[in-house]
Amino acid sequence: MASLRAALAEQGFVIQRQVLSPEELESLRDAAARTTARARAGNWPDIRTVGKQFPPWPKPAAPGAPPAEGIWGVQGLLHPALGADADIFAASYFNDKVLDVAKALLTYEYDAENGADGGEVAECTDDDLVLELYNMLVRPDSDFELEWHRDDVPRTASVEEEAAKLGISSLGEGEGGANGASGKEAKGVRKAKRYWNTQWNLPLYPDDSLVVVPGSHTRVRTPAERATAPHEPNMPGQLVVHLDAGDVVFYDNNILHRGVYRADKERMSLHGSVGHAGGGRFRATNVLQHGIGGWVDQCDFSALAKGPGGDRIRQRAEDMRARLVKLGRESGDVGYSLAG
Repeated sequence: MASLRAALAEQGFVIQRQVLSPEELESLRDAAARTTARARAGNWPDIRTVGKQFPPWPKPAAPGAPPAEGIWGVQGLLHPALGADADIFAASYFNDKVLDVAKALLTYEYDAENGADGGEVAECTDDDLVLELYNMLVRPDSDFELEWHRDDVPRTASVEEEAAKLGISSLGEGEGGANGASGKEAKGVRKAKRYWNTQWNLPLYPDDSLVVVPGSHTRVRTPAERATAPHEPNMPGQLVVHLDAGDVVFYDNNILHRGVYRADKERMSLHGSVGHAGGGRFRATNVLQHGIGGWVDQCDFSALAKGPGGDRIRQRAEDMRARLVKLGRESGDVGYSLAG
């Protein structure tokens, strides 16, 4: 698992191939098709609408009245109103093959040579995990592209503001800053970042929608990147992430990235995130801005006890949910991370 952390630290993303069985993939495709059809028909309120990149997104004017611009995402896959389909999605979110990787990426290895912590490892366990988001990115009704962005850093941020958000120094020296980063930089070498969350895309059909700039999570934007057009199709150093159905990519949400969504290519990609309890309130805005705090306490995870892992998986889900509810109670009105 240390190799996964090394890849994330170096590139800003890591891919695990074929984490779903054929049976799991088929079940998820059926649930995703039903949920997407419901959303396209205007019978699911929590959607991402074409032409708008960040929350809040408009809701259908009334049941059965879908937005004219169409959708590119469906929010709230764990919402109890989805009934049995929420149980199917929950089984994939709390799947050991997913959360074992998440725990590995949320484990932190202190620097043995330059740090004061003697090479210790702060291992992430089930007791540290916090339930966050589970959404789905779908084929839009018309072609739609996201701007180049970092999830928690506005495009308008100055070099100094961007460095602080990334927890680094624009001059190559200094202490880790906001956005959950922890560690020191010295002599231009960035120490390992401590992650308080990780997020992933798990496609149910082949997917090449995610475009990233590898390594950009460790530095501020270059002058060329700052000057580039928001939808630049050929950013220097960019990489198109190619995934087969059942693969999963975990990535730093502040890597420079964008999405390119085509109306002529089927897409149903599960888009999840999980947090570490040690992160405290810094994750509150990123998570609670999506409205999950309004219904997560109503989720029933009892069906998880009937699947692989049984009561262990169900109890882990309940505990993760309890930590999110606690975060919501402590955070109050969190606003939104970005606009547009």
